[in-house]
This record gives sequence, structure tokens and C-alpha cells, in this order.
Amino acid sequence: MTASSFPAPPPLEGTGAFGQVDTWVFDLDNTLYPAHHDLWAQIDARMKAYISQLLGLPPDEAFVIQKDYYRRYGTSLRGLMIEHKVEPSAFLAHVHDVDLTGLDAAPRLAAAIEALPGTKLVYTNGSERHARNVLEKLGMDAHFAAVHDIVAAEFHPKPTQEAYQRFLDAHGVDPARAAMFEDLARNLEVPHRLGMVTVLVVPPGQTVAARESWEFEGREAAYVDHVTEDLAGFLEQVAPPADAG
Repeated sequence: MTASSFPAPPPLEGTGAFGQVDTWVFDLDNTLYPAHHDLWAQIDARMKAYISQLLGLPPDEAFVIQKDYYRRYGTSLRGLMIEHKVEPSAFLAHVHDVDLTGLDAAPRLAAAIEALPGTKLVYTNGSERHARNVLEKLGMDAHFAAVHDIVAAEFHPKPTQEAYQRFLDAHGVDPARAAMFEDLARNLEVPHRLGMVTVLVVPPGQTVAARESWEFEGREAAYVDHVTEDLAGFLEQVAPPADAG
């Protein structure tokens, strides 16, 4: 199926800034696949179980710690490393051991990403192995030049400026010529300050299982340049495929 097989999306205003973009940076979870899939719910549950066993706590108490660390340190893993000296590889292997059978290929989105001019990168607070597994299932692994994961970031997670600077330096990205796509508004504040065009990818109705209410804060913030509920449609309007029409 080609991109031209899909109906044209409605006109989108305010995308002129993308004319200078030559590097397209995408978050993974709940950004490159629809947020209604249960992948994040699986990851969330496995983090809770890991912390419960690690600290000898009931699941509900482990969940409170998990979310507290996530909010304060950027990832639950970072909090566990700082507060409990947790070895990260075992944690990452456990929490990303998820069932991908319900995740379908996304040919329309894959075609839209392939059509973007320049370099495409995935930047995730998760592991590269998880990212590659998901991208392969979505049918878009070949479209990305690299995956920058939490290991490459030396476990400094988004949304800290240090994390983004490490990413930019590692891949030689000029932020003034880059765009960042994220499902969490707080992860767009630093990219915007650095000069990137920012796009918040949201689910219809803003309701997603396994997400905290504070994670949806910031949609109206000045550091969010664009908001879309349809990433494929948005990208088609930013850089229409050559065979469209």
C-alpha cells in the first residue's frame, strides 16, 4: 500500500517552520504507535512488579514509589539507580519483556516517515532493544538512522537539558534544523528552548491507561508548537510523499 492510497488529511496551518528541518526526532512509546495499545500498560505493570519484589513492598506501595521516582528523576529507573543502586540492565530487560502481538504494522505512518527529507532518529527513555522490536513490528525500522536509548544517554533521561545535549552531540544534530515529536509535553520544553520545532502527539480525548493526570499537563504551553491526534496525517502535510495525488 502506498501513501497515495490513503485519503488526504485536512489542511494544516502553521507548518512553515518545517521547511528548514533536516533531522526528525521521534519518541517511541505512545508516539510512534497509537496510545490505545497496551504496551505502556504492560511496561508500567512490569515496573511495579519489579519494584515490589526489589523492595519487598506490596504492589500498591511499590506503585507510589515508581511514580514518585518517575516524576522526580525523569524515569523510575533513574530514581532506583540513585536511591537504591539498582543495576539498570536487569531492570530494562524485565520491564521491556512485553507482548507485541497486538501491535499491527502502520504502513501509512511508515510511508509518511520515509517521505520526510533528511535524517530520522528515535530518541527514547527506554532500551534500544525494545525500540527495535517495536519499530520492526510497525514496519518502519529501516526508516530510522539510529535509536538513541537510555543506555546511550548514560541513563540521563528526558526531560533534562543534559540528556538532550548528549543526544544532540552524539548525533551531530543542529537543533535549529530539527523537529521533536513527543507524547509528553514536559519533554518538549528543553527542545523548544534549544531551537527545535516541537510537536505534541496526543490520543483522542487525552485518556490513556497507565498514565498519570500530571503527564497531560502543558498541552497549551508556549513550548508546544503543534499538537496532533494523527501523526501520519500531520507528517503527510509537512512533507507530502512524492507520489501523492
